[in-house]
Parts: sequence; C-alpha cells; structure tokens
Amino acid sequence: MANSFYTTDKILTESIMLLENEMVMGNAVHTDYSSEINASTGSTIDIRRPVQYEGVDDNIDITGVRRDIEQATIPITMDKTCTVPVQIGALERTFDFDRFSKEILQPAMVTLKDKIETHIASKYVDFYHFTGTPGTVPATFKSLGGMGAVLTDGAVPNSGRVAFHGTDASLELADGLKGVYVSEKAKTAFEEAEIGRYGGFMNYETVYAPTHTVGAHGGTPLVNGGSQNTTYALSKNTWSQSLVTDGWTNSTTGILKAGDVFTIAGVNAVNPVSREDTGRLQTFVVKADADSGASTGPATLTISPPIITSGGYQTVTAAPADNAAITVKTGTAGSSYKQSLMLNPKAIALVTRKLDIPNGAGVKTSTKSGNKVTVSCTEFVDGNTLAQTYRFDILYKAETVDPRMGGRLTN
Repeated sequence: MANSFYTTDKILTESIMLLENEMVMGNAVHTDYSSEINASTGSTIDIRRPVQYEGVDDNIDITGVRRDIEQATIPITMDKTCTVPVQIGALERTFDFDRFSKEILQPAMVTLKDKIETHIASKYVDFYHFTGTPGTVPATFKSLGGMGAVLTDGAVPNSGRVAFHGTDASLELADGLKGVYVSEKAKTAFEEAEIGRYGGFMNYETVYAPTHTVGAHGGTPLVNGGSQNTTYALSKNTWSQSLVTDGWTNSTTGILKAGDVFTIAGVNAVNPVSREDTGRLQTFVVKADADSGASTGPATLTISPPIITSGGYQTVTAAPADNAAITVKTGTAGSSYKQSLMLNPKAIALVTRKLDIPNGAGVKTSTKSGNKVTVSCTEFVDGNTLAQTYRFDILYKAETVDPRMGGRLTN
C-alpha cells in the first residue's frame, strides 16, 4: 500500500533480518563475544585464544613441574565501518514504494553483506594448514578429506567444520553431491549456498572465496642459521616469529607475499595433544610481504606458526638445521590461485559494536543487535526537497582468533 512506511525502529529490525539472511561466511564464523564487548570501553576488544595443556605422565607428584598455561590475548581493533545511504523523494514515497523491504532495504543490506564477507575472506592469509594442488580445482571426497586429515592431526574438533569454496570448486563438488539438498522451504542465502556435507565438512559456495597471488620466490632458498626456534611465551600473542633465510634470487621485491606457504626440510608437524610426529612436513605461512637483499639473497620472514620444539604448545618435531631447504607450496611465481577456506567456526571472530549516534532535531536514530550483527539506522529529511534519507551504519571487524583451527585448500 502506498505511503505505508515503517518507523525507523521497524525498518532497522527488518534490515537486520535481511542482512543476516544474506550472509554466508558471516553466519558460520564465531560471533558470540558479548561479554568481551560489554566489558570493553575503548576501540580494542581482547579475545582470548583457548588454552592448550601438557599432561604429566606416570607421576602424580607435580612438585616443581611447570607447564605453559598462559592464555594468549588477541586484540581486535574496531576500525572498519560501512555506511549505506538511501534517499527517497517525496513523490517516490507517495507512489512507488509498495515493496519497500525488497526494493529498498534488501539491496542496502546486500551492500553491507558484501563488505563483511570480503573482509572475512581476507583472513585466509593467517592460515598455515595447506593442502591441494595449485591450478587443480578440488572435485573429490579425497581432496576435502586431505585437509580434514591435517586438521584432525592438529587436534581440531571434527564437529561443526565448514568449508567455503569459489564457484568453480563448488560446481565440481556439487556434481558429486547431486542427491544432497536442503529441504524445500523459503531459503536464506546461507541455505541456498549449501552444497552439502562431504569429506567431513559442511560445504558452501561463495563468490568471496579469496584469490592468492604468489610471490617471486626464485633461487634456492635455505634457512640461514640453526636453532631458530622460539618459545610460547615469546610468540603467544602474535603466534608468529622471524625466520632468517638466504639463497633467494638477489634484490627482489616481493620474493614472498603475505599468504605464501612453504615447508622446511626436516621440520615436521606434531599433534598438539600427543606431541607425536604426524609424518607431514609442517607448513608455514608468510605473514607479511618479504623482499630479498643483494649478494646471497637474504630475506627475513615473519612466519606462522612459531617454531616451538617442546612444551604444551609444541608445533614441530625439531628446529630447522642451518641450510635446510625451503620449498614454496603455493604455486608458480607470480600466478594467482583461488583458495577454499576450511575451518572450525571458532577460528575466526566477527565482532560488531554499537555506534554512538546522537538524536537531534529532525534526526531519528535506532541501533539494534540481531543474532549475528549490530546495525544503526538514522533517518532525516531535507526540508527544501522533502527527500527522506535513511543511512545504515555498521562498525565491525573480523579477526583470526586461532589459526590452528583452520586451513586452505588451493584450487
């Protein structure tokens, strides 16, 4: 019916429902940090990474026994905003907007969703668990199961695992799941994106699956100096360390790019519970772009996970030897490859907070929280043109809380 417009409060309620119905990755990652949000007064929210313990075998006397039980704190700085203004003229209000929700609100919420999902996908660079063959689109149970095995060896819980694939991988995987479908009903975007449970993951299609461009990585790279291991106390908050290397092509900008993954000869991964060798080389991710220098092609890399050789947070079987060979796994130098994200939902946190927007003469503001996000809606009218503007604002941030809980399947 023409001219039957909702109040700002009702518009906001409808908008949040539409936004949460549109999200795919945003509906899967962890969003319940209410206590941390309520306890925080600044721009940074501190999230605690889960503790990992080391048991004492065959000795009930723990006198003098010390174990790493310090809990790491992950700061999430709330510095991302998105605003979507919607202007409606007086004549449009009078005649044209019978379908206000579908024609006005839904496109606005799709824009907010685009920003959130793209931001979540950008966190792929934090994950060092890595499987697949660059340039080969995953299409089989085994291709998914390979990452499942890596995560299981890494003590990641089997329940609740999700995977997000680009359109090519989704098409190939869906072909093997023709009989799996969501029951017929009014589906949300999250349900529409569901491919099915396969390889131990609930699989979803997303247009936001990230693409990684590989660094130059020429030369014969080697570890430069032995005993480059660290401790949990030194690396717990960043879950990273520096690694001194050489042998790269001399004087090259971007010899490795953030998100490149490599292995080191003789450095295997361990099960974080049993500390047993998994039989697989540990994969390391580069956390920041790195350049090589002159003469011997030196490059100091910031890598994750840290090389911890003992204790409750042990990550590897041994520290790398001097001149241990480095092998880049992410593909051909300078090439780009789609990445599927495969993770336990608690690997990534999505946090939204209320914006402090004042009400005033001619301005109406409402802020509400849904199941996943908090959004503000402000309404004001131009007295000269009679145009009515609704602006929708969201303050948000996605952060990798525990990179041990997820991985990447290259395409």
